Amino acid sequence: MDFNVKKLASDAGVFFTRAVQFTEEKLGQAEKTELDPHLENLIARAEGTKNWTEKILRQTEVLLQPNPSARIEEFIYDKLDKKLPSKTTNAELLGQHMLDAANEFGPGTPYGATLITVGEYQKRLGAAERDFLHTSASTFLTPLRNFLEGDWRTISKERRLLENRRLDLDICKARLKKAKQAETKAALLSEEVDKAEHELRVAQTEFDRQAEVTRLLLEGISSTHLNHLRCLHDFAEAQATYYAQCHRFMQDLQRELARGNDVSGSLPSSDVCPNPVSSTFLSETSTTGATVSSCPNQRPGTLPMEHTQLPVTGARKAKVLYDYDAHDGSELSLLADELITVYTVPGMDPDWLIGERGNQKGKVPVTYLELLS
Repeated sequence: MDFNVKKLASDAGVFFTRAVQFTEEKLGQAEKTELDPHLENLIARAEGTKNWTEKILRQTEVLLQPNPSARIEEFIYDKLDKKLPSKTTNAELLGQHMLDAANEFGPGTPYGATLITVGEYQKRLGAAERDFLHTSASTFLTPLRNFLEGDWRTISKERRLLENRRLDLDICKARLKKAKQAETKAALLSEEVDKAEHELRVAQTEFDRQAEVTRLLLEGISSTHLNHLRCLHDFAEAQATYYAQCHRFMQDLQRELARGNDVSGSLPSSDVCPNPVSSTFLSETSTTGATVSSCPNQRPGTLPMEHTQLPVTGARKAKVLYDYDAHDGSELSLLADELITVYTVPGMDPDWLIGERGNQKGKVPVTYLELLS
């Protein structure tokens, strides 16, 4: 017990002495040992790495989980070292609601059948989102957290030790200086000066040793950057995979909805919810005296290609908005951002146009086009 009390008193004295030295340095009343410029640069680089890693981590968490309450829950589970229960994504929940509604309205009705189709694709989107969130957390967020909670804490601890060693060194320098001045004025014994010089040598050795340890840790920041670079590539690849899946699902959904309208013989989508592209095109072509049929039972896939030899009306340029794969020989495959020539022929479904690219031509859906003036 006496030993602990003595140690506590000794530590308190050291802390007080360091506080006095630190305060005098801030007030310009004491000299301060400057660190090596290379070490200062390493410290600044490490500080920048830590600050930007925190910002990137925080904003990525917001991107992946916009709900603050859900983020707090994930944080609590992480601190308790417990696995977060798997949750249904919003898209999956929406899909399930659509399926339940379809069962109530009747799966055989046009509305019910469409609800089932869209609901299934919503669930696929939700599953893809859940995989993306899991991949991003394991390949990107976890390494960033490990750096902040592991490597950076070690670096911070060694930096604090280095600062204490520097304060001790400057305290010993000040004591030696005062001892020499007192020896000159009062003719003190040289033992006091020798003691101060010995303490200075010890403090200098400990400071140099701690500076080397800190330098080695700070130079490891380069390895941290390489590791985060690999993680960033993994995150970008996960994003690309996720958005490509979403794009593919939406293309498949559009095709299924279009086929469903044709098979059911229901009114075309342009009659229920007019498409701005097709209505604009048809309004312009109608001014030329062309006759366009909008028969609801006209199937795009039943239009023979020889019909394209009929008089064309309103030929103009169009920009392709999305990739489109032709389903049969009567259709024309499209690539996003390319320019093609489009026109309509009498008796053609208003949701389709004839597209030409060089010597190739075929039917194209107007929802995939942006008509140019």
